[in-house]
Amino acid sequence: MPLINESHDSLPYIDTAPSAQARANAEKLIAAELPSDYKSSTHPLIPDFPEPKFSPIVQQELERKAAGLPLTGGIDLSRYEAPEPPARSGPDSAPNLDEWRQTLRKAYTASSHLFARHENLSLLEECGKNAWLIGNSQLEDILKSLEKELAETKEAAENINKQRKIAQESNQGELAGLEETWRRGVGAILDVELAAEDLRMQILEQRRQYAQQHAR
Repeated sequence: MPLINESHDSLPYIDTAPSAQARANAEKLIAAELPSDYKSSTHPLIPDFPEPKFSPIVQQELERKAAGLPLTGGIDLSRYEAPEPPARSGPDSAPNLDEWRQTLRKAYTASSHLFARHENLSLLEECGKNAWLIGNSQLEDILKSLEKELAETKEAAENINKQRKIAQESNQGELAGLEETWRRGVGAILDVELAAEDLRMQILEQRRQYAQQHAR
């Protein structure tokens, strides 16, 4: 349901256009009823916009973007690179097992990443084209549906305007007759009021003359 219910009682197809002076007077009356801050304030029936609630990370990124600072941090890609073997302190020294274990973990992480990337690229090469075509076809169907809905809405609006025009023009003679009857009725009421006022003045004048005669 709309927030504000409006009804338009105008007859645009048979009413005469207002003059420039009449339009200026109407706009002046409308401006007098509007509050001083109507251009900057929302209508009282429109609810307030809810205050957004972002996570600390998103809020931090928004503040960085607002300040115009460069992007820093992010994902450390060095963990996906092939690690170098740990160096020995001497030719006869024993290898450091902890360093080798850490190197082995890094090598396993890099190997898993490269395997997953290779698998994804293979799937993209095999199915990506068809998925792209299917996605385009779905978007085209959505576009056609929206265009059809828009055309039907425009046609419905045009039909309503045509029906309203036909109804107004078919009743134009009756409305003109009713308006003329109303004008004559208003004129007759004014004539009666003027006659009544004239009669009242005559009665008052006769009373004044009668009072003056008896005062002598």
